[in-house]
Amino acid sequence: MRQSSALTDPRSTPAARQPTARRPPGRRRRNWSALLWITPAFGMYAAFVLLPMLQSVQYSFYDWDGVGPATPAGLENWKAIFTQPELLQSVVHAFVLVFFYTVLPVGLGLVAASFIRELKPGAFSTTARIVLFVPQVLPLVAAGIAWTWMYSSDGLVNQVLRAVGLDRYTRAWLGDFTFALPAVGVIGVWVMLGFCTVLLLAGIGKIDPALYEAARLDGAGRISEFVAVTLPGLRRELVVCTTFTIIAALASFDVVQIATQGGPGYQTMVPGVQIYRLTFLQQHISQASALSVFLAALVLLVIWPIQRLGRQQ
Repeated sequence: MRQSSALTDPRSTPAARQPTARRPPGRRRRNWSALLWITPAFGMYAAFVLLPMLQSVQYSFYDWDGVGPATPAGLENWKAIFTQPELLQSVVHAFVLVFFYTVLPVGLGLVAASFIRELKPGAFSTTARIVLFVPQVLPLVAAGIAWTWMYSSDGLVNQVLRAVGLDRYTRAWLGDFTFALPAVGVIGVWVMLGFCTVLLLAGIGKIDPALYEAARLDGAGRISEFVAVTLPGLRRELVVCTTFTIIAALASFDVVQIATQGGPGYQTMVPGVQIYRLTFLQQHISQASALSVFLAALVLLVIWPIQRLGRQQ
């Protein structure tokens, strides 16, 4: 009986008699020290990012002017985004700017990067990179002011048109109901082109030159070489460029506020400027909160499939 009880007792098995693995004390101390190091940064992030985000979500369901008592409003602020023309129009304008902030800079950046790649290393290629990247270094406020001067009736743009005999096309570009939004979009092209070009040029430098040599041996021309070798090799860089520029387009504020303040009328109104006006000029904090949360969700919805595409092998 003793033997059978010994055999059936789980504590008597070799596995049960083995000592349990314990985490070394030094490792526990390192984990606690790492937590202590990140606590101040996380506290600042929570106080200035996470908490305001949660408060914006909360305010979007109230009617509040920022001073008096807040009263529940249900989904009225959210319905207004889709029913009030000026709010919905601002979202549409943001997507129009995606063409100028993303499609044109990425496309022209690919062409410029491919052209600079063919140049021999020297002063000209270095100068081209610097000239293209300078707008990215300048503050957007400074860019908006400079382009406001150039778009004026006696500005550089109209002076060039008059010099080449195209006087009939001169106009106050930022005050024209038809051309104001494309004029603002051109500023976005000018700002984003350098970033896309430099990033894509760095990506081209990482592509194995043997791939280009193999394509040439197979009889591929410049266009075929670009499609078969360059584009597949720049997938990650294209995802970064697209993500960065789409966020800049949908969340645009500086250039529009400085150049047009959303005018003439509502022709260049974008969500960023609309949120500013609702908050500081109209004291409609709840509506501004709903629009800001909607804009953040819209950015995530647009960026998410692009990021998924970039992770695919």
